[in-house]
Amino acid sequence: MRHNKKFNHLSRKKAHRDALLANMTISLIMHKRIFTTLAKAKALRMYAEPLINRAKEDSTPNRRLVFSYLQNKEAVTELFREVAQKIANRPGGYTRILKTGNRLGDNAMMCFIELVDYNENMLNDKPSKKAGRTRRSRRGGKSAAAETPAAETAAPAAEAPAAE
Repeated sequence: MRHNKKFNHLSRKKAHRDALLANMTISLIMHKRIFTTLAKAKALRMYAEPLINRAKEDSTPNRRLVFSYLQNKEAVTELFREVAQKIANRPGGYTRILKTGNRLGDNAMMCFIELVDYNENMLNDKPSKKAGRTRRSRRGGKSAAAETPAAETAAPAAEAPAAE
C-alpha cells in the first residue's frame, strides 16, 4: 500500500533520484529553463523551490545547506547572487511548467520548466484590457430586433430573380 507516500519515485532508487534531481536543479539554476518530461518537472519543482527559497537570505548556514544538496559551487553562487535578487519579493512559486506536447518516441508528456522571473517574453507580454463587451443571448434584446429588418429586406430581393 502507498499510505503517506506523497512524492513521485520516478522508477529510481533514492540515491539515483537524488542525483537526478540535484543535477536537474543545477541545470535549471544555470540555464534558467530546461526541457524535460512532465513527471520529472513536477518532482523537480518540489525539490528546487525550497532550495531557491533559502537563497532569499544570504547566510553561511543557508549556503552550506544548499551546497549539501547541489554539490556545485558555481550553481550555489549563481543562486545566491543573481537568482536571489530577482525573487527577493516573490512569496513563492519560483518555477513555471509549460507543457509542450508528447515526445515522438514513447509518447511521454514533455514540458519546459523555467524560473518565473527570467522569462522576459511573458513579463513584457501582458494582455491589454479589451473594451467592455457584454454577453448577449440569441433569443431577444437588441440583436434579435436588428436582425429581423435585415431578413425582411433580403427576402424580397431573393424572390425577385425567381419571378423572372
